[in-house]
Amino acid sequence: MSFTTINPATEAEIAKFELQSPAVLEKILQRSHETFRFWRESPLEARLNSVLDFAAHMHESRQALAEMITTEMGKPIKDALGEIDKCVSSCKTIHKQFPIWMDQNIYSLPGGYTVTRQPLGVVFGIMPWNFPFWQVVRFALPTILCGNSAVMKHSPNTWGSAELLEKMFNQAFPPGVYTNLRIDIETSAQVIADKRVHGVSLTGSRRAGMEVGKHAGENLKKCVLELGGSDAYVVLDDADIDLAAQVCSTSRMLNAGQSCVSAKRFIVTKKNITAFTEKMQAALAQKHFGDPFDAKSDFGPLARKDLRDQLHDQVKKSVAQGSKLTLGGEVPKQKGFFYPASILTGVMPGQVAFDEELFGPVAAIIEAKDEPEAMKLANLSRYGLGGAIFSKDVERAKKLATNEMEAGMVFINDFVKSDAMFPFGGVKDSGLGRELGREGCFEFTYVKTVFAK
Repeated sequence: MSFTTINPATEAEIAKFELQSPAVLEKILQRSHETFRFWRESPLEARLNSVLDFAAHMHESRQALAEMITTEMGKPIKDALGEIDKCVSSCKTIHKQFPIWMDQNIYSLPGGYTVTRQPLGVVFGIMPWNFPFWQVVRFALPTILCGNSAVMKHSPNTWGSAELLEKMFNQAFPPGVYTNLRIDIETSAQVIADKRVHGVSLTGSRRAGMEVGKHAGENLKKCVLELGGSDAYVVLDDADIDLAAQVCSTSRMLNAGQSCVSAKRFIVTKKNITAFTEKMQAALAQKHFGDPFDAKSDFGPLARKDLRDQLHDQVKKSVAQGSKLTLGGEVPKQKGFFYPASILTGVMPGQVAFDEELFGPVAAIIEAKDEPEAMKLANLSRYGLGGAIFSKDVERAKKLATNEMEAGMVFINDFVKSDAMFPFGGVKDSGLGRELGREGCFEFTYVKTVFAK
């Protein structure tokens, strides 16, 4: 069985990949298991040096890696270069911080007790296509640094990127520390059940998270699930509307709106709804899609035809339910899986644009009668990944973020972003566990208490 990757900007075939046979999969899992046995005993300094080697190889191949991202999933080349740069800088941050975080996780107690952390073993990563390098690096590097080995199933439409990334890992780490799996969804369940695999990390949809979580639970495997989001950006009465519109429009259009943590629902108090909507309309009307290799293009295509068609269907359903389409909302008559920057106003609970994740360049603007209702609407979602609050009273906004907003990350007067220094993840149907930061680095370890009399 094979899979053909498609250029989303031109609809041309890129490459054909064969699925791995059961025999090849067995060989990979056994090698990864055997590698773990010696890798866990390797000195931390050696593991840290491998991280720097990995960063150097990525930097040296920066242009080629970025071009593969742009070709396979349509990210503008300038943003693809930025993704590689973020991977490199995060490697350096993790290299610096990991020993500090490790020391904080090893401590002694009175009476001869020592508490430490140990690696689990082989960890299975199931990664998405929207950030084909960054999503993997932020999971795999800390996991490997802890002494685990990793096997990775990438989204099939970015298997070219996956091959390049595996090459980077193999140049820096011993063979078997990191290995790609070209397998289908059914085989993924077999990998989770395999006795040599001790954990699984998924970044993907809510539905995929439910399936992976079910298989992990049935086999008593540790899992981290970073799932979808319908992030609410709340604009309060005292917000700087120019700033809010600028930040919200930027966040909504990042990666053509194909980010789990981008702004999706814009909840604005009645006092500011007119001004905010006008400024968002003006900002998004200036955003134009085009050839992702052309520096003049603001954003590229959606990554696959089915994703573009699903987004358009969500827009049509929302309009049928009472939302008003004030910008965009039409499928372009040209090659490529493009979709224009679009705005839906009058969005309310019960409508698709409110209740579901819109994974593309569509903004859903929601009016709240006052600030308490704005916070209530923000939380009226099955998701809880990120969120933002706009207010000139920063201390009050921080209290609302801390005590009221149901999300794993809340930013004040800025858009939500990931960083190697702080934990990334959500609550409710946005997932379980964390990536990045001290908390995320040690998800795939177990706590061990040692007593010496």
